[in-house]
Amino acid sequence: VLRPTLIRIGGRVYRKNLIQEQACQHEEEEDFCAGPGDCADEPCDAFVVEETEKGFQCRVEVPSPLYKYIIGKKGETKKRLETETRTSISIPKPGVDGEIVITGQHRSGVISARTRIDVLLDSFRKKQPFTHFLSFALNQPAIQERFLQFKEEVLEKCSKDHGVSSSLFQNPAKLHLTLGTLVLLNEQEIRKACDLLQRCKEDFVE
Repeated sequence: VLRPTLIRIGGRVYRKNLIQEQACQHEEEEDFCAGPGDCADEPCDAFVVEETEKGFQCRVEVPSPLYKYIIGKKGETKKRLETETRTSISIPKPGVDGEIVITGQHRSGVISARTRIDVLLDSFRKKQPFTHFLSFALNQPAIQERFLQFKEEVLEKCSKDHGVSSSLFQNPAKLHLTLGTLVLLNEQEIRKACDLLQRCKEDFVE
């Protein structure tokens, strides 16, 4: 209780109530529950809140596989968010990628709802299986040749050791160095990752 999990989003740090998480039996039932004063009065300029004729509005792009975590079991999570922040949360239909729209009469309520949704999404995104990995190809002829030499030496010198066989070695044509693994849940996130990689190439590599 005194050392809750900390979640970092956009340079800000939030704490997650571990007691609430332990009480959950299914993923869909898990929820982020903020304590008094956690979000409602907290000023935040990490996202854009638009002023409309009826109050305030904020949009957040969310991959469709994550909608269920904001809706919750039988819509309970969404209802609680709307009640506690005095906002209305519009979510696209399942399977349709789009924007979640938060509207309310008070700017602070819209900010609070957006903050809680961000924490929910960050938490459940970490539980999704990896969809992509980023790597450098290392299958140049010279590296392949040295790799095969290394393989031969190991098999020759360690042939009597338990568990040492040719099955331990990667196919030379598939040699690579993995830099990291990613969770990209729709085409838009894939395009964004590609754009960021292209910028890294232009800004740093070249």
